[in-house]
Amino acid sequence: MKKEQNKGALTNHKSDVDVLFDKYAESHQNHTNKLIHWICVPLIVFSLLGLVWAIPFPHLDFLGKYNGFLNWASFLIAFSLYYYFTLSPVLSFLMLWVISLMSYFIVQLEYWHATGGPAVWLVCTVIFVASWIGQFIGHKVEGKKPSFLDDVKFLLIGPIWLLHFICKKVGLKY
Repeated sequence: MKKEQNKGALTNHKSDVDVLFDKYAESHQNHTNKLIHWICVPLIVFSLLGLVWAIPFPHLDFLGKYNGFLNWASFLIAFSLYYYFTLSPVLSFLMLWVISLMSYFIVQLEYWHATGGPAVWLVCTVIFVASWIGQFIGHKVEGKKPSFLDDVKFLLIGPIWLLHFICKKVGLKY
């Protein structure tokens, strides 16, 4: 009897990442707020990555022709992916793909700027501000404050919270 109770307790145990998702979901129940998050969270990640990318980085001679491949965003990416890996290697790997795609588009913004387009930091600032306005509108509709106001780590949870829905939809265990 005792063994069966313990077995039941083990099957009901949630992973750390699922506990965080449950907490995050508490202020993300309204359909409109969720839809806004599907649009604004990726845009916030993209724009933040672009803003950090645009911070001037020192020239390191030892990198040779690879000098432009290391910037301040490299450290943000490494920190984020490590944190995601501690929560879920699968979600970390998926975020690596998402961040790689976003990085490609940031490089395209750099090319655009080089041909007379707006600066990367300017484009990313506009996207960042507009996306946060959208987020706060979503939470106003929801009637609950954003999760990160209670715990700043929820700024990192939002992107993988969205990815976990995709994983569930395709049957991928995270």
